[in-house]
Amino acid sequence: MKIDVLTLFPAMFAGPLDESIVRRARDQGLLELRVHNLRDWTHDRHKTVDDRPFGGGPGMLLKPEPIFEAVESLRGAETHVVLLGPAGRVFRQAVAREFARRPHLLLICGSYEGVDERVRERLADDEVSIGDYVLTNGALPAMVVIDALTRLLPGALGDGQSASEESFSQDCLEYPQYTRPVEFRGLRVPDVLLSGHHAEIARWRASQARRRTRERRPDLLAPEESTPPQPNEPTDPSL
Repeated sequence: MKIDVLTLFPAMFAGPLDESIVRRARDQGLLELRVHNLRDWTHDRHKTVDDRPFGGGPGMLLKPEPIFEAVESLRGAETHVVLLGPAGRVFRQAVAREFARRPHLLLICGSYEGVDERVRERLADDEVSIGDYVLTNGALPAMVVIDALTRLLPGALGDGQSASEESFSQDCLEYPQYTRPVEFRGLRVPDVLLSGHHAEIARWRASQARRRTRERRPDLLAPEESTPPQPNEPTDPSL
């Protein structure tokens, strides 16, 4: 997979994307990542990328010219251009899976008060937001998108099942997990996990995932699934 990023702050990407799973995916050739400075597509001595909005108002907007030139020079036949901005659809695991199937993403990081609307109208194929809060620019959202979809690339994780069993992968939160010791400060690992009975363990995990999701994120469930747990449903003291 190939990802290009357009940003005013390329140095922000150096640390996070040179570590952990993203670094391993890059080293293995699973991910080709290039971060570009938007100012490289300006033509004045000051490398101007912003200007005041027509009609007045606070702040500055990113100008369309450098963004159009950059996208037109980087885009190929299979490129999916994504604008990172607060007006976009919410970035969820399903969107990460969708993006991971794309051969080439081009991420545009917004800055200042946003971008000229003509970027949305003519250039962007998609627009996503990582949440309802304000950040200084689109660099951090771009890193979130890159990290989330890199985990879904075949071979990126050491364990092939890891990505499929994590929270949100099945529209549920992940089930509770335990490791050694069996008992710690009076808290004991549920007996079913020590039983060696794989079918019972799978049933318990599915039940606990549903329970946890109902209690903490009922918005992830279909209406008929968001009802309170049944009396005979296994309980988990850690919830």
